[in-house]
Amino acid sequence: MVRKISLILMSIIALNTARAQNIEFEEYTLDNGLDVILHEDHSTPIVTVAVLYHVGSKNEPPGRTGFAHFFEHLMFEGSPNIGRGEYFKIIQAAGGSLNANTSNDRTYYYQTLPSNQLELGLYMESERMLQAVIDSIGIATQKEVVKEEKRSRVDNQPYGSILVKMLANAYKGTNYEWAPIGSFEDIDAATEADFVDFYETFYVPNNATLSIAGDIDLKETKKLVEAYFGEIKRGTKSIPRPEIIAPKLDGTVTETVFDNIQIPAVIQGYRMPAQGTDDYYALQFLTQLLSGGQSSRFQKTLVDEKGMALAVQAIPLGLEDGGLFINFAIPNQGYSTEDLAAEVDKLVEQVKTEKVPEREFQKLKNQIESNFISGYGSIQGIAESLADYHVYFGDASLINTEIERYRKVTRDDLMRVAKKYLVPENKVELTYRPKSEQEKPEDAKVKKEGGNR
Repeated sequence: MVRKISLILMSIIALNTARAQNIEFEEYTLDNGLDVILHEDHSTPIVTVAVLYHVGSKNEPPGRTGFAHFFEHLMFEGSPNIGRGEYFKIIQAAGGSLNANTSNDRTYYYQTLPSNQLELGLYMESERMLQAVIDSIGIATQKEVVKEEKRSRVDNQPYGSILVKMLANAYKGTNYEWAPIGSFEDIDAATEADFVDFYETFYVPNNATLSIAGDIDLKETKKLVEAYFGEIKRGTKSIPRPEIIAPKLDGTVTETVFDNIQIPAVIQGYRMPAQGTDDYYALQFLTQLLSGGQSSRFQKTLVDEKGMALAVQAIPLGLEDGGLFINFAIPNQGYSTEDLAAEVDKLVEQVKTEKVPEREFQKLKNQIESNFISGYGSIQGIAESLADYHVYFGDASLINTEIERYRKVTRDDLMRVAKKYLVPENKVELTYRPKSEQEKPEDAKVKKEGGNR
């Protein structure tokens, strides 16, 4: 009875908190096509200035992979008014922090500053958009930076190539086939003119959203936005928007990857529908059900009860035009990847045949609502979410209302999407094994010759 009352109270608290959320904002578009979103919040004397460019690895033409990620770095090289290597120093000297990231669908820059430094943030981002320096020195410098990043995060990181391998198998023949890190060969083969063309195509006002959140005055901020961004010319080149259609798979696609690891692993990836679709939200529930915390099914069954796994997790990769529902599992000593994969499959099959109990489903709803709300606990998070909702969904107001899409998910929906998407003909399975187990060419030759005697 106590547990039942506790669940009811958790549900009421989560529901009331979600209803109370109301992030007010104003959005408009400059004459040059730049979309602007402003959120005023005087709770702390800070402000986040962010620019989201609607360009990711998906927009790269074949033979030019890695360009979007490369530009994430290149556009910190400075401008005619900002010295090379000075970008970080200027922001940090003003008491701010900054960073950027690139995905398959977007490139995102942000700076969080004391609110009296708002104008500095706008100046820095407008310089990047108006006249970023793209020359041989900066290109050569950032090539080495990006190569070192790939070596540390992909090549020499245990299981670091999972995304690269998974996308290559799941989305072969489409622009989701390659990961944002791209190819060194493509970057090395590109000319300075290729980089300039990419910049002039994508890093323009009409392909960008400026999101400002924090301790601002709306009227004054609008004046500053116009002053720093209003005169930047609209881009004139056509912006490629490739159509992504997941290829048909003839059953489960498997690959063995010999990696610099000590412990093997099995990774399963199922293609997902685009983020924002009804089925997408139901699959988010499945992620929570299978690996959302210590009481999740993967943890309880495979780690705690059977002791088969050292770690197991479901990781949803939501993308603008698709995505991947990824299960990652590392077997415990004495168990093989085959054994563990079979047990993961059993738990996935259980969702297809047995409706999730009401109490467990209510707990999932509480967890999801709590996670949704906590995601807006910072000015920086609000600025990013407003930009994302505007670009991906065309509706920034989803920052307040998207929770209703989660609430519409039913227990029947969980069974339905599991049957539809978590199936062999929609699956890629990678088995990671230590390089020490890889058969050397000369060993294979000896085997073959021995077999012919």
